[in-house]
Amino acid sequence: MPVVRGERHLALTALPDAVLRPASGNAFENTVEQLARAIRLGVLSDGEQLPPERDLAERLGVSRTTLREAIAALRDSGLVTTRRGRGGGTTVTYAAEVPASSASVAGTFVRSGAAMLDALTFRRVVEPGAAWLAATQPLAGDQRAWLGECLREVDEAPDAAAHRVADSRLHLAIATLSGSPMLVDAVTRAQAALHDMLMAIPVLRRNIEHSNTQHHQVVAAVLGGDAERARAVMEEHCDATSALLRGLIG
Repeated sequence: MPVVRGERHLALTALPDAVLRPASGNAFENTVEQLARAIRLGVLSDGEQLPPERDLAERLGVSRTTLREAIAALRDSGLVTTRRGRGGGTTVTYAAEVPASSASVAGTFVRSGAAMLDALTFRRVVEPGAAWLAATQPLAGDQRAWLGECLREVDEAPDAAAHRVADSRLHLAIATLSGSPMLVDAVTRAQAALHDMLMAIPVLRRNIEHSNTQHHQVVAAVLGGDAERARAVMEEHCDATSALLRGLIG
């Protein structure tokens, strides 16, 4: 789906609008899952206020009662706090998790080997495709600036936890600029699975440096409209992360 100039492209620079989708099936559980995932991936960041209740319920396709119950569950889990009265609202209070130390790797990852391989293969399919499609879009000035700002947040992350969140936001931004809601949903799922896996391995400075170099190459290809280059570098990026995870998790 091509991105057109005008009002539509402005909405595509807001990750919550792109990532949060109408709930299906078990409305309460699905709402909790979507909001918690958005918080853990940094789509809704620490200190940020949730959108107004009416708007959020409409975006998720649930009743305001269901939304309130889901927010209560997030509050009980320590992910948000709610202040009542004039000027009140619900604010994210989740601080990003610190990745595992080398001494705590064993036993921290509960997926089976087959599930891990499936998640990595899934990511290897959808993320290069999202980068390719983003590079084919006629991006507006604010979209280009937004992607550049997401890249700077990765470069300037003060610690490993902040880097992990900024990294996820960059990948989701690239998917968002593809203009495909289905791809955004797929990359969100891939990043959620990847987040769980990366929490189980130590932070390796050399890998961070290599990853950041590839981020710059992908963003340059997207902004330059070089779709094949964007796909190729994202494939290389996914392969590097997969090799690291297979080696350290097994």
